[in-house]
Amino acid sequence: MKKKVFFKTFGCRTNLYDSQVMMSALKDYEITQDEQEADAVVINSCTVTNGADSHVRSYLSHVEKTMNAKVFLTGCGAHTKGESLLESGRVHGVFGQSEKLKINSLLSTQKPFYDPGDLNHIDEAVVDDFVGKSRAFIKIQEGCNFRCSYCIIPFVRGDARSMDEGRILEQITRLALNGFGEFILTGTNVGSYGQKTGTSVAKLMKKISQIRGVRRIRLGSVEPIQVSDEFKEILDEPWLEKHLHIALQHTSPEMLRIMNRRNVYKQDRELFEFLASKGFAIGTDFITGHPGESKELWDEAMVNVRDLPLTHLHAFTYSKRDGTPSATLKPEVNGKVAKERLHELEEIIKQKNLNFRKAFSGELEVLLESQKDSLFIGHDQHFNKIVVESDEDLLGNWVNIENYEVRGEFNHAKL
Repeated sequence: MKKKVFFKTFGCRTNLYDSQVMMSALKDYEITQDEQEADAVVINSCTVTNGADSHVRSYLSHVEKTMNAKVFLTGCGAHTKGESLLESGRVHGVFGQSEKLKINSLLSTQKPFYDPGDLNHIDEAVVDDFVGKSRAFIKIQEGCNFRCSYCIIPFVRGDARSMDEGRILEQITRLALNGFGEFILTGTNVGSYGQKTGTSVAKLMKKISQIRGVRRIRLGSVEPIQVSDEFKEILDEPWLEKHLHIALQHTSPEMLRIMNRRNVYKQDRELFEFLASKGFAIGTDFITGHPGESKELWDEAMVNVRDLPLTHLHAFTYSKRDGTPSATLKPEVNGKVAKERLHELEEIIKQKNLNFRKAFSGELEVLLESQKDSLFIGHDQHFNKIVVESDEDLLGNWVNIENYEVRGEFNHAKL
């Protein structure tokens, strides 16, 4: 009988993709969705914040207390915390992202091991299914050439490099044949795709859109400067999700300078207003409580945020990462203040999202991704959540919804 392995994935969509690559490469093990029956647990970790690190550590404690399984650590945390966890005997093996295709032999390794792998590695794996998912995540690039002062990611993911276009298209073709219609392009810095190979993310999306079965293409986070004139030409295409996530990190010009960011608030605002005029919902990343964020700079940032046509938010309080320039910056912001600022920001965007949904009167194009009894949950073309009541089994289906009720956190419909 085959031994069973459970995958626990933390962090971003890139990690979700990497876990899927590992699942596809397993031959001598069976994947289980029930951690309690696992002989081995693979933790695909995230280290972008202290919170991410502590989630991984608390899950590890949970495994130690409740299970008798060998534990393996991969993902970004393998590079920052792997050696210490191995030396203290808390994990059996640690391996970098570049080693994931060797998962079958790594799980069978008898002696404890540390194999950080190669930060210049480019994926050659092709995934043709996503276990338990109705949308497919496609990794198109890895790494980042930006050096924002607070960020540890370039040190754990390496410099920007792009996946082979032919392999990406082959993968999407296979997944489309297997019934997947929505594709989410992911990576560490998605908008930098194709820089060294003379192509671009816009060109790639055009090619993807021509594959039979592709209904919607969604992009991970892009930088404002990556929304080029060429990119703007695809904004009216029906296959592009009417939602873009564009990372700002802050809206005070002085804070952007302190963070060593490349975006300029005045240009960000012009871009966001242009996208909103085309009917796009717009999400952003934001850090509160970064060193140097005085009350004056925060107040200025919130005036600017209120002016922006934002609908979605991915925000954190600042988290010190050893080895980054921000870790030594002064003055530091009190953690309680950083949290209060985060909540203030979240409330503003929550209201903006509600206003956006109330103002939209068109049809919603929804992929229903999960189910709870007779309730089906999905996202529309603006990446807004919708809950649909139905007696029919709609899981995995695309539905067009004309009549729905706008509620606080989501839209609601009966079919």
